[in-house]
Amino acid sequence: MSALANIRRFAAAVSLTFVALAAHAQTSDFWGTRLPDQPTQFIFGYGSLINTPSRNETAGKSVAAIPVRVSAAFGYVRSWSDRSGSGFTALGLRRPLEGEAPMTINGVIYPVGNDMSAFDQREKGYVRVEVPRALIEPVSWQALPSQGTVWVYVPKAEGQQPGEGLPLPDASFPIVESYVDIVIEGGLEYGPEFAREIIETTRDWSAYWLNDRTLARRPWVFDKQFAQVDALLAATAPCFAQRTFSEEYAARSAAIARSKKSLACGNS
Repeated sequence: MSALANIRRFAAAVSLTFVALAAHAQTSDFWGTRLPDQPTQFIFGYGSLINTPSRNETAGKSVAAIPVRVSAAFGYVRSWSDRSGSGFTALGLRRPLEGEAPMTINGVIYPVGNDMSAFDQREKGYVRVEVPRALIEPVSWQALPSQGTVWVYVPKAEGQQPGEGLPLPDASFPIVESYVDIVIEGGLEYGPEFAREIIETTRDWSAYWLNDRTLARRPWVFDKQFAQVDALLAATAPCFAQRTFSEEYAARSAAIARSKKSLACGNS
């Protein structure tokens, strides 16, 4: 084969290589292309769902969350107003009472698939209410999802509208410290001010407050964050000074029940 033929073949090969590279370059620009199957359903968690391990346990996988705040214009207040079937009062949202104003509510938004049954089951006794996106603001560097529906769980008493006619803590359904710890430690994931805001924007704190921590008199054995949680509660939460260990709680509740007096303290 002549030298000229070899040169022509080499030139053709080089030309084809440049054509292939040019074609590859044209198809490698993915600017503006979103990943497929992005979530369109989100939940706003304002209580124990703020806590990452608690949330992940229900989801059965790791679920990232965005810290946010819902406007007072949504028309609810966070409150100790949902009774668990296991015998304690959890956080819920209720409508403001007469003379009371709605409040901002901080928490987290996290994505869920189209099957929300696991969280619906967890929040049994609550109903899902849509939160208008215009009433949600991010509070960190993370932005809100560009699309999708945001839901929140609101307690519903029988025969009432969501968030209305809800019971407060009492001797049989106290606030329990093990639940409080989950909520406040979830808030601490986003910093002490975020956790403090949870406390300050929660109503209906009660002296019916049981310290049920594992080894409650030596909490550091099982909970390394107990001191930070207690410091926040002591500085901010009404009724904290009346939190009692189980033996004291039983005796005091029985005495109050016999006297039929109210076990009340200030509210935030």
